Amino acid sequence: MVAKSQLKLIKKLHQKKYRNENKLFFVEGIKVITDLLASGLKPFQLLATEEKIESFPQGSQVDKVAANDLKTISALKNPNGYFGVFHHPKNLGIDFEDWILALDAVQDPGNLGTIIRLCDWFGIAHLVCSNDTVDCFNPKVVQATMGSIARVNIHYLDLSNFLDDIDVPVLGAFMNGNSVYNESFRKPGVLLMGNEANGISTTLEALISKKISIPQFGNQTTESLNVAMATGILLNEIRRI
Repeated sequence: MVAKSQLKLIKKLHQKKYRNENKLFFVEGIKVITDLLASGLKPFQLLATEEKIESFPQGSQVDKVAANDLKTISALKNPNGYFGVFHHPKNLGIDFEDWILALDAVQDPGNLGTIIRLCDWFGIAHLVCSNDTVDCFNPKVVQATMGSIARVNIHYLDLSNFLDDIDVPVLGAFMNGNSVYNESFRKPGVLLMGNEANGISTTLEALISKKISIPQFGNQTTESLNVAMATGILLNEIRRI
């Protein structure tokens, strides 16, 4: 059985401070855990209730956890019996030979998780986040990535300094930009997506090479697209070219 000290450590990982201090995060569900293991992510500890242990990949070292103890560390209302604690993945340096996605203060965990999955799907190796973007190791973000967090290099930094220092085009997503369907994406650059409510900040807007938008064909009362949905459309256009 899992020691109380281990449960205490894992419980702390609900907080960003302790995830950063220990360079650990957790995820729940056999599919996601298996995907992370298959992607080469190093496990710190794998836990399961007695009846679920045999579902882990052969050779995995899994500790048994009581159902009541699992409830105390789980982020789910109804824990599914599978719990994995993993070391933070090691990031590669940012490579400007391909497109990079950047996020300005994206706050919703579900949006960030979906965007990480989109990066994985479209082969975007580097995701650059402003320091006030939601933590990618937030349990809700990790669950929403469905394992893609192991295959995307995610960087948190001062986005203003980053954009000011690079010498590749920076395309920003706006409601009133040039139609994405008229753009050529043959040269790599940075695609910048803004905050759910406020879009791209005025500070970063000054560093953008070109504003692009997704044309609206339907009801004009629709205010805007969800940031994750818009990211998917724009990445599709980048890769289509």
